Amino acid sequence: MDTAKKENRKARILVVDDTPDNLYLMSALLEDEYDVVTAESGKAALEIAASAEPPELVLLDIMMPEMDGYEVMRRLRQNRATTGIPVIFLTALTSIEEEQYGLDLGAVDYITKPISPPVVLARVKAHLERSANARRLQALSEKLARYLAPQVYKSLFDGSRDAELRTQRKKLTVFFSDIKDFTASTARWQPEDITFLLNSYFSEMSKIASEYGGTLDKFIGDAMVIFFGDPETRGVKQDALQCVKMALAMQRRMSELQILWREMGSDKTFQIRCGINTGYCDVGNFGSDMRMDYTIIGAEVNKAARIEQAADPGGVLISKETWSLVREEITADAREPLSVKGFPEPIDTYAVRGESHPDDTARKVFQWERLGMRVLIDLDRLPTTERAAAAVELREMADRLH
Repeated sequence: MDTAKKENRKARILVVDDTPDNLYLMSALLEDEYDVVTAESGKAALEIAASAEPPELVLLDIMMPEMDGYEVMRRLRQNRATTGIPVIFLTALTSIEEEQYGLDLGAVDYITKPISPPVVLARVKAHLERSANARRLQALSEKLARYLAPQVYKSLFDGSRDAELRTQRKKLTVFFSDIKDFTASTARWQPEDITFLLNSYFSEMSKIASEYGGTLDKFIGDAMVIFFGDPETRGVKQDALQCVKMALAMQRRMSELQILWREMGSDKTFQIRCGINTGYCDVGNFGSDMRMDYTIIGAEVNKAARIEQAADPGGVLISKETWSLVREEITADAREPLSVKGFPEPIDTYAVRGESHPDDTARKVFQWERLGMRVLIDLDRLPTTERAAAAVELREMADRLH
């Protein structure tokens, strides 16, 4: 539906009552301004509410046979597809206890019979406007969420963090990654190819960062900055471990993406470098009263960036501080100390080889190639409902090989 039609469309109201005369009366009262649909039972009301064209407001009678209004209300709130539809009880039950019970179940209003047409019209209009405003705010908040790290968005909207210029000093684990020789590698690529590969790369890496609990700080060209330890933390040691595991998962996923890109017909690919350091940083909101940025600063952040620049393509390089926190679960080889600008002392680093006890279930793309045989399985693109059938087909292929 285009924007103009959507703006001119009448709001849909569902009236639920087991008495035909009441349905006729409510329809006559509302049909000039609204698109009115009716239901004579709770079951029919639930079907309409969960349909492809749900109502924007429900006027619900309580005293109905088989399924009363209270039960309809409960089921509406239990169904994810209908839980956000506002409900006004329209009933002959007039006690304060009944009204309170209905509101406790989640109704937005309670109108008693015999109804007053001006009151019904006024309250229907008010609740539709309130619901429309809530939807607009929800849509806006979802758009804003894409510009913020999920943890920051959550802490702002649940009230645990204020939008004010304030920082604190905390021990964090900081991750940097970039694409090896990105500018030189992409100099002759078409802009569309660069955009596709970069966006798919950033999307996949952001998903992994979210899975491991990292706070995505920013994208800088082809680079990513992620940190662990704020606004949520599992403890300094566990934060460092999650960060290293995240980096390994990213490198695994890069290998898989290269396979998938080739399968899609692209001959363009790249490798990434990852660097990690743990230390005390200033974290919080930096900027001005008009615009601020939730980020991290400090020498330890710069150290992570320097370590990343020294990492091998396809590798993960970590500082001694990080290694001391993860060595029980991560295997790594000591490297020659780095002498870098801005740090008077050489930086001890370790090249990560992998997890001491790797979890093979983390792998999502499998490929086998032999002369006359080619098999590619991408678990992200293979729906769960299709996996049993795919397994049967693989077994049938194996039987034919014998």
